[in-house]
Amino acid sequence: MSAGWLRATALLTMGLFSALALGKDKQPTAIVIGGGMSGLTAAYELQENGWQVTLLESKPSLGGRSGLATTEWIGSSRLQPTLHHYLDEFKLKTVDAPEYVRSTGYLIAGRYFSEEDLLKASPDVAEGLKRFDKSLDELAASVSDPLKPLASSTLRTLDSISVKRWLDKLALPPVARALVDQRIRSRYDEPSRLSLLYLAQQARVYRGLPDADMRASRLPGGSTVLAQAFASKLKMVKTDARVSAIVQEKDKATVKVGPTGYSADYVVLTVPLAALDKIAMTPALSPLQQRALKDINYGWRDQMLLKFKKPVWGKTRLSGEVYSDQGLGMLWVEPALKGGANLLINLSGDNARLMQAFGDKQFIDQVLIRFDRIYPGAREFFTGYELRRYGKDPQVGGSYLAYGPGEISLYWRMWEKPLGRVIFAGEHTDALYPGTLEGALRSGERAAEQAQKLVAGKTIEPAEEQVASGGPAPVVNQAKAGETAKKGFFSRWFN
Repeated sequence: MSAGWLRATALLTMGLFSALALGKDKQPTAIVIGGGMSGLTAAYELQENGWQVTLLESKPSLGGRSGLATTEWIGSSRLQPTLHHYLDEFKLKTVDAPEYVRSTGYLIAGRYFSEEDLLKASPDVAEGLKRFDKSLDELAASVSDPLKPLASSTLRTLDSISVKRWLDKLALPPVARALVDQRIRSRYDEPSRLSLLYLAQQARVYRGLPDADMRASRLPGGSTVLAQAFASKLKMVKTDARVSAIVQEKDKATVKVGPTGYSADYVVLTVPLAALDKIAMTPALSPLQQRALKDINYGWRDQMLLKFKKPVWGKTRLSGEVYSDQGLGMLWVEPALKGGANLLINLSGDNARLMQAFGDKQFIDQVLIRFDRIYPGAREFFTGYELRRYGKDPQVGGSYLAYGPGEISLYWRMWEKPLGRVIFAGEHTDALYPGTLEGALRSGERAAEQAQKLVAGKTIEPAEEQVASGGPAPVVNQAKAGETAKKGFFSRWFN
């Protein structure tokens, strides 16, 4: 064997090892689609772990469905640990909420009632609300693990029942029923469109936490300031960049924005399902995923900030969460930075859907007419508005995920499994806190962790309970279904 051949072989071997080393040490790349809170979180976490990240947002600004509130109520660190982690990381200060906003308030026939006031003035309404809360707590107790809401045939039966049907069985006094309906549609969607299992599972997530934890403090500037904090750390952000297609190849994925293609090792897709439905995927989503894009229910919410020369509601403390029996939705007073007075109203469910045919100004006029009936003179002192209509936005298709009857059984935790090089995130992919800022942040973290595993050559196991795969849900001992669940509880309501 000649010395020249040995030298050439050695050089070739060294070259192969060098190429492998370079491949191993190559900076991983990712494209994050969607500049809402989940996309911002995923992009930030990946960049912090040494990735080269490009964030693409279809709208002119970042933040997604961040609210109009100038100072946003947030929960305690027990309720929203991920949110508080990032508030601490970015040194964003909150302001403790006053005690009077930590419990729910009610606006009945134009008069404000705290829970204590309501007990004295309308004991039948207060009793109805208390009975609803107790019945919901019993339902929540029947879900032993909120990550496994389909753990028994009894629980799976709840998924076929609407919340409306359950409420009808409770036979609440009319005013109490109107207030309960408003609470449910404001947080999720219309009771007739909502799975009873979903309501029970969500109640289980928050079970044992005092209601005051829901509004423990204010975040001055709202969630927008958190979005800006994330964005300020990112190196590559492109707005007005609507994605039309994602093509996966053997060693990369290419994202199309108009005639431009962006390629990376992995893609994190954080857009709502309505927007995902408009993106061509190669390879395609599974038939069940494609069905889910059009099938999974989203709540309908329109959020408006009404501005007045003075607080036309007088000394009434419309703060925290205030529910009206007049179809006005959830409302509260917002600080007015330049004088005057601001009122934030969330019109939700079918009350909002009925308004979709109106233009923005007509829509605001309709709300003002209703508000003026409660507080005469409101229209006279009205000066302007800001409005977000999530239901009419074709890229959103509603406000937030709200599983309808039968949908958990089909689609539970479907979006936690990556599709090749595409990883899904967004509030709709979080099993515990969908429809919330906490859920969006958690999903971004989870997507970043999955990308780290994939680039390291690891596989992502499907969620432990994935009914969409076709297998039956495991059956558990019903005696363990919750410490307060009582024998015959479900049979009392449903045959």
